This record gives sequence, C-alpha cells and structure tokens, in this order.
Amino acid sequence: MTTADRYPVAELDNLPDDIRTQILAVQEKSGFVPNVFLKLARRPDEFRAFFAYHDALMLREGGLTKGEKEMIVVATSAPNQCLYCVVAHGALLRIFEKNPLIADQIATNYRKAPITPRQRAMLDFALKVSTASYAICDADFEELHGHGFSDDDIWDISAIAAFFALSNRMANAAGMMPNPEFYLMGRVPREKKAG
Repeated sequence: MTTADRYPVAELDNLPDDIRTQILAVQEKSGFVPNVFLKLARRPDEFRAFFAYHDALMLREGGLTKGEKEMIVVATSAPNQCLYCVVAHGALLRIFEKNPLIADQIATNYRKAPITPRQRAMLDFALKVSTASYAICDADFEELHGHGFSDDDIWDISAIAAFFALSNRMANAAGMMPNPEFYLMGRVPREKKAG
C-alpha cells in the first residue's frame, strides 16, 4: 500500500451538497480538484471547520500580502516535511509573487532567498511559532514592530503558522500527495484560452 492510499478520497457524488458545490467551484477555477479537498471531505464536519478557518486566515484582508501568507506556509511546512503543503502552497506562492524560483528558495533556505528584511523577520517568527513556540518572548514582538508589523499582523503570522502545523501533520498522517498539476503551476506560462 502506498502512502497515498492510507485513507481513500471521498466520492464527489456521495458528499453533502454544500461540500460538493464548494469542491466543484474549486475545480472550475483551477481545472482540477486538489487532493486535500477529497481527503478531508470524508469527514464533512471537519472539512467545513478546516476550510472555514483556512479561508478566514488566508483570504482575510490585512497587513500581509497573499504572497507573504504563502511564504509562511511554505517556510513552516518544509521543516515539518509536508510534501503536500510545500508543493501545493509553493505553486500558489510562485503565482502570487510572479516568481518561478521563489518557492524552492523559501522551502530550502528562506534566509538565502531574495526577500525583504521585513519578510525574513516574518519567517523567522513564523518558524519559531511552528517549531519552538515555548520560546516566544517580548523581544520577538519588538523585532516585528520594528519592521512595521502591527499586533494584528503578528496574530496572522502566528495563526497561519499554527494552522499549517496542524495541516502538515494531518497531511503526513493521511499520506496526502500533491496533485501533479501543482508542480508546474507558476513555473511555466499558462496557456491562453481560445476566445
């Protein structure tokens, strides 16, 4: 049995209407159904809670850009060795930053990536939340304030890092594998639709 087979994906036709509608909307937009949707849909209440919190964090307007939020996901998912999140969110990072190299750089060693000192401080803190939250202290907040982050921004950094720590662990436990489509997204130009 391969790791991808640990928990079977849900059958789209057997899902509650609200979840099926949500998944079909994602498929319409992206051209495929990311595996995370069908893996988590096997437990509808958890699916709803997971994606409600995901969307509250990742779609919220605030001091972090969409690209910076994805930087947090990729940087914190790498030490947790979450293949799914590094690959899937790496694709989104490449798209939002319009940079085909950035996701690999962030995942491997964000300290050498061509990012701003502000973004480096953000990722330093996100990694601390993800891997050593017991060591967070007032100096961490002072450092981030010095880079222009508000207390709400720091909450967002913390919440994203913490949420994806949960996501990383569930993806690894479930044997969730990235869809092949994610690997090329943001690396090569999209084909224009005829019209």
